[in-house]
Amino acid sequence: MKARDAALVLGLIAAAAGCRQDMHDQPKYKAFRPSDFFGDDRSARPLVEDTVARGQLRADATYFTGKQGAMPVDVLPVAVTPALLRRGQQRYGIYCTPCHGQTGRGDGMVVQRGYRRPPSFHIDRLRNEKTGYFFDVITSGFGAMPDYAAQVTVADRWAIVAYLRALQLSEDARLEDVPSDRRRALASPPPSASPAPEHP
Repeated sequence: MKARDAALVLGLIAAAAGCRQDMHDQPKYKAFRPSDFFGDDRSARPLVEDTVARGQLRADATYFTGKQGAMPVDVLPVAVTPALLRRGQQRYGIYCTPCHGQTGRGDGMVVQRGYRRPPSFHIDRLRNEKTGYFFDVITSGFGAMPDYAAQVTVADRWAIVAYLRALQLSEDARLEDVPSDRRRALASPPPSASPAPEHP
């Protein structure tokens, strides 16, 4: 009995030792708080000269904002490639289709269930809108649309914008608009689907 009580007391002492707030209450400078240590009374120190930025340096403001100064850019700041369009189609399918629909007409599933209908991407106002406008709307939201800055990376936002522009162009597209190497794929019939395997 005494051994069990001693083990219980030791266990309680060990558990109580873990309740200290040393990591929580550690002495440190907090950002933008005053400091008596430095002559200028600031705890935040200027960067050392010739410091090299690592990681998320946003040197190209146009790429990260979709704007040149205060105006939306008219041209995508990335090269439009088949890989970019595929990525844009995938991301559009995840983040945009629920409201805007597969073809960008504003007829997604949430709209069919009573949510406010967004405008079609195929109306003249949005066809004539600058490319940076769409990037800004994805980043900051607009009207009933929330911002997607936390969910969609900058690169994926540009991919979505490229795909959205392709959707707009596809509305009135003719076969002559398709590159010749891709026309053959459009002209040939799709491969016949094989029946699904039966499961026991």
